[in-house]
Amino acid sequence: MAEITSITPQKKDKTRCNIEVDGRFFCGMKLVTAMANRLKVGTIVTPEALSRIQFESEKETALDKALTHITASMKTEKDIRAFLKKKGYLDDVSDYVVDKMKGYGFLDDGAYAKAYVQNAAKKKGVRLIAMELRQKGVSDAEVSEAVGELGDQTESARAVLGKYLRGKDLSDRKVLQRAYSHLLSKGYDYDTARHALAALGEEAEL
Repeated sequence: MAEITSITPQKKDKTRCNIEVDGRFFCGMKLVTAMANRLKVGTIVTPEALSRIQFESEKETALDKALTHITASMKTEKDIRAFLKKKGYLDDVSDYVVDKMKGYGFLDDGAYAKAYVQNAAKKKGVRLIAMELRQKGVSDAEVSEAVGELGDQTESARAVLGKYLRGKDLSDRKVLQRAYSHLLSKGYDYDTARHALAALGEEAEL
């Protein structure tokens, strides 16, 4: 068992409150829900009981918020879970929301990865793109499938290289070495970086 040690209104939404259990933040909840369930400082509860209360009263509200959150841009499952956690929702609610969004077709990490790759490939190499997708929670299988659709990236690397070399002395070996390193830092592989330099007429050894 545990004890509710604090119930305070949220700063950005006075209709909701933050509930602390044993001196630590536990979850967010509507004030009317807390009142209806007679939750107050000093109430002895179990984490499971609080989770059930939040789930039954706020699962649809959480779903609405998550659906609104994805209207501006696509999101991954990890993004949605992080968003809901920041709002104070517990895992049961997050699981419900994610399952519903997947069922509606609004949450698809594979589709997200493919869209992300098509946009990012204009200025980043496969290695960096793959790393960023994994950081967003996309599975290795979905990352591999998405980046596997990319062809030769020499043109993309050339565009990045052209922007980097603008106004620089191309006869300076150190400039070319830094340009090569720049392409590698953008996630392009060694061969693509070399081909991009060669395509610009720079055959110098690196």
